Amino acid sequence: MEEPSLRKRREDEKSIQSNAAKTTNLQKEVGLLSGICIIVGTIIGSGIFISPKSVLANTESVGPCLIVWAACGILATLGALCFAELGTMITKSGGEYPYLMEAFGPIPAYLFSWTSLIVMKPSSFAIICLSFSEYVCAAFYLGCKPPQVVIKLLAAAAILLITTVNALSVRLGSYVQNIFTAAKLVIVAIIIISGLVFLAQGNTKNFQNSFEGVQTSVGAISLAFYNGLWAYDGWNQLNYITEELRNPYRNLPMAIVLGIPLVTVCYILMNIAYFTVMTPTELLQSQAVAVTFGDRVLYPASWVVPLFVAFSTIGAANGTCFTAGRLIYVAGREGHMLKVLSYISVRRLTPAPALIFYSIIAIIYIIPGDINSLVNYFSFAAWLFYGMTVLGLIVMRFTRKDLERPIKVPIFIPVVVILVSVFLVLAPIISKPAWEYLYCVLFILSGLIFYFLFVHYKFRWAERISSPVTKHLQMLMEVVPPEKDPE
Repeated sequence: MEEPSLRKRREDEKSIQSNAAKTTNLQKEVGLLSGICIIVGTIIGSGIFISPKSVLANTESVGPCLIVWAACGILATLGALCFAELGTMITKSGGEYPYLMEAFGPIPAYLFSWTSLIVMKPSSFAIICLSFSEYVCAAFYLGCKPPQVVIKLLAAAAILLITTVNALSVRLGSYVQNIFTAAKLVIVAIIIISGLVFLAQGNTKNFQNSFEGVQTSVGAISLAFYNGLWAYDGWNQLNYITEELRNPYRNLPMAIVLGIPLVTVCYILMNIAYFTVMTPTELLQSQAVAVTFGDRVLYPASWVVPLFVAFSTIGAANGTCFTAGRLIYVAGREGHMLKVLSYISVRRLTPAPALIFYSIIAIIYIIPGDINSLVNYFSFAAWLFYGMTVLGLIVMRFTRKDLERPIKVPIFIPVVVILVSVFLVLAPIISKPAWEYLYCVLFILSGLIFYFLFVHYKFRWAERISSPVTKHLQMLMEVVPPEKDPE
């Protein structure tokens, strides 16, 4: 009779062989519904529930506040349409990375991956998980502030859980995203319907004289747009997983055209709902706007709001992890990161090493006290790269006429997005100069040192160190290089 251990080994070998037969590339597991859920689920995080007051604080009146939310939605849609052309023209995962590579060469692409992988993506992931942790802990520490150690441990556990889910299966990760997106749309619907009921009952006093005391300074308007567009951040997330989209020529633009306007309508109606029960002054004084709304409208069932906000944040964290792991994978495949980061799990057909690397950096960011300021100062860098990527679209209209373009947006759309990007990069620096912006630029440029040392010249001593590490990790994690780059 065969020993159980030997039988298990043979079953594992069969499993590996059957997966190898599928080819060791990322599988096309994401359909149109999952694509819409990734866009909606990643954009709607905790921001619209907790701090829509940042836009109101800069406009100082209800009318312009609602106009800014609508304008930000239109701008996000225009930016996403530009990315739809890029995504269907260059069907590689990794978001801005492959587009910058194709348009401007390896150095801008490397600087984008360097800034995104070391600071922007993992710190954002950490903040979302910390927000989730604070909401959950608050339910167990009524009347007092939860200990920081408990908040950080729960946030770290959330990062590990989300990473495990996404490393196990692409399909499981997209199912989880669909469930949490449905959950957050439930609370969005509850807030909107409650607000419309109050509006129908005649609670319109906060909308009277809604343009009184309007801020007309360029600095205030720019900061209002800056905060509004930050709430829409995530409109480009589907471009990070283009290789895993079924029929990307159809599903990528369809998901964008359906997903972002849906978010825009939700944001405007939620703000209207808030103003039906709170004056602008009360809204500005609220620590968490949705919770205040729930206390006034849904009592005694007001506990529903923090519960669903927790679902919303964990859904946004899952979407961020699902997409950011692909950027690390593509950068590793191009030789801009450790080669092992581009390897794919033989059993699961997921970029497991890239996801694990991403989660480790995110957990490191949880350790220090305050990382919000870090993200605030680096957020201008996000619009710098958005602008460069859309500029690349215009450049490739002339330099890469041979590329097939299933979608071709009118030229005025990328021009508008570039002008907005320039405005958003320069506005915070001009309106409120700070040394931190210079430090951010120096950090971005410091990536050139690593590029020339490890990518361009490829010193032998670095290869001697990385080669055995790669082999050991490959055996430990059962990962292999992807068979070929996607065309």
